[in-house]
Amino acid sequence: MSLPNCPKCDENFSYQDGSLYICPMCGHEWGADDGDETPIIKDAVGNVLTDGDSVTVIKDLKVKGSSTPIKVGTKVKSIRVIYDAPDDHDIDCKIDGFGAMKLKSSVVKKA
Repeated sequence: MSLPNCPKCDENFSYQDGSLYICPMCGHEWGADDGDETPIIKDAVGNVLTDGDSVTVIKDLKVKGSSTPIKVGTKVKSIRVIYDAPDDHDIDCKIDGFGAMKLKSSVVKKA
């Protein structure tokens, strides 16, 4: 069986892990069973994130225009995952006291 090239970087080093294809060159993962090209967004510890999940911030985050940071342990409810975010801010959410903002999945943990 011939494995497909990575749809993101077009390298031919992809390998299959269960129902996923994984590219070791760029880290892109995509579905092997259904041909789904939707990327998989994972939190800092490897849990898959989906729309409507609740997450917890795992490190203090400085916010432009605010004198107070978002503290460790802040819970964010009802996130929306952005699959094609150009700047790695792949979570859209509202945080109490700060309003609407985008976060990186690498700074949150699924609650």
